[in-house]
Amino acid sequence: MQLERMDHVAIGVRDVEASKKWYCDVLGFKHLHPGVWDEPLFVGNDCAGVALFQAHGNNKRSGSRELSILHFAFRTSRLGFNSAQEKLRARDIKFESQDHQISHSIYFRDPDGHQLEITTYEV
Repeated sequence: MQLERMDHVAIGVRDVEASKKWYCDVLGFKHLHPGVWDEPLFVGNDCAGVALFQAHGNNKRSGSRELSILHFAFRTSRLGFNSAQEKLRARDIKFESQDHQISHSIYFRDPDGHQLEITTYEV
């Protein structure tokens, strides 16, 4: 089996349109495949994607569609990593940094509480 890259992560969200706007504004994603089907709504770029599903119920954190995720990660260069931190600070989005010895990561949450990671192996 030879996999090229992660295609997308599917997550349940409370407000699909608000989440689309957040992922496009904060991560620079675009709405992919508009008008093809009602659900899920895909956002992403050439390297990664997120499928946004309307969540069932009024859950406050991830796992609202019967399955939960710990986090999902996007890889970037050192320059992209530094730029991501600046962008999050400018938007007043709190994040934590971790040094994993082989990589550096920042962790933050989307409006529904899903944890995202941006990581670089350029240490």
